[in-house]
Amino acid sequence: MIMNKMNVIDRATAPTPKFFKIVRTVGLVLASIGGSLLAAPVAIPLSLVNIAGYLTVAGGVLSAVAQITVDENQLKTNHNKNGNH
Repeated sequence: MIMNKMNVIDRATAPTPKFFKIVRTVGLVLASIGGSLLAAPVAIPLSLVNIAGYLTVAGGVLSAVAQITVDENQLKTNHNKNGNH
């Protein structure tokens, strides 16, 4: 089937399900908050720096996983519309 032949670039550019678009956005927000805390020009407690690092990593992972999730139904519909059977 189509899904077995996809590489990472194809998966990243394929349609993403609505739920995973929301997950991707949440991940980007977490990564942004963590990055902002890490780059803060003021001295912040070490525990907050650790939490910011975890937020950044978790947000990046969430966003990456959500981005490579493919909406198979929409992909099949687009595939059939283009005349590729």
